[in-house]
Amino acid sequence: MTSDSTGLRFVKGHGTQNDFVVLEDPAAELDLDPGLVAALCDRQRGIGADGLLRVARSGALVERGVLPALPEGVAADDWFMDYRNADGSIAEMCGNGVRVFAHHVRAAGLVDADTFTVGSRAGARPVIIHSFDATRAEITVEMGRARLEGTSVVRIGADAYTGAKVDVGNPHLACVVEGLTAEGLAAVDFSAGVTIDAGDFPNGANVELLTPPSEDADGGLYARMRVFERGVGETRSCGTGLVAATRAALDARGQATGALRIGIPGGEVTVTIREDGATLRGPSMLVADGVLRPGWDR
Repeated sequence: MTSDSTGLRFVKGHGTQNDFVVLEDPAAELDLDPGLVAALCDRQRGIGADGLLRVARSGALVERGVLPALPEGVAADDWFMDYRNADGSIAEMCGNGVRVFAHHVRAAGLVDADTFTVGSRAGARPVIIHSFDATRAEITVEMGRARLEGTSVVRIGADAYTGAKVDVGNPHLACVVEGLTAEGLAAVDFSAGVTIDAGDFPNGANVELLTPPSEDADGGLYARMRVFERGVGETRSCGTGLVAATRAALDARGQATGALRIGIPGGEVTVTIREDGATLRGPSMLVADGVLRPGWDR
């Protein structure tokens, strides 16, 4: 969807209520300067979203200078998720965003198969479309490796939490808080201020708070999570954060692999950690599409 005489076309979607503006721009012709992205994502001034997903051909992004080169495993004709945070900054990866992105390209007929590769700055992300229609989908995304890189501390107001530094293509501090209940998690006040160690995270990081996993009625593991995303603030869900939290939670149990069902404010997903990577399975919803009227951002 490119700009024309009637304005800029968009789709609005969300993955477990982590919401996005989707712009279809195959030849990468749009100038996505940070001001425009921030205005589009502003919930009073624009459409409102946690981030923006540009749908472009990977090769076109290289030709336009948006990407310096094709990331590992990404082909020039792959559809690339050019992801921007709500403040206009560029992020490497977004797990919920990939599901919404994949749902859109499949529902719009840009791909005609239920398995394909989505390009991202964190590399190739294979997806499986389990089911889809114009509104709803269930999708698994291959998220790559979740790498543990030591520990760090976050301060939220007057409280300090120690967590695992996890790299999922973007940086995370995943805090599995011993003794934390669902009620205690809900009571944490992110508005009191969230401060991480700039020496550990020079480019910032997403912060996850997680209850210790417990067995559910089916014998699987279940936990609750909240997330504070860099460049955005608290969101209803964060795909890479869910993978980072699962990696940290399993490590706290002495497990290198396994599956975890996680409840977040926006819904529920399942993360599986393998020795060679991780998958994230969950829903996508395409809510609406429309056209921005000329001059909306003035």
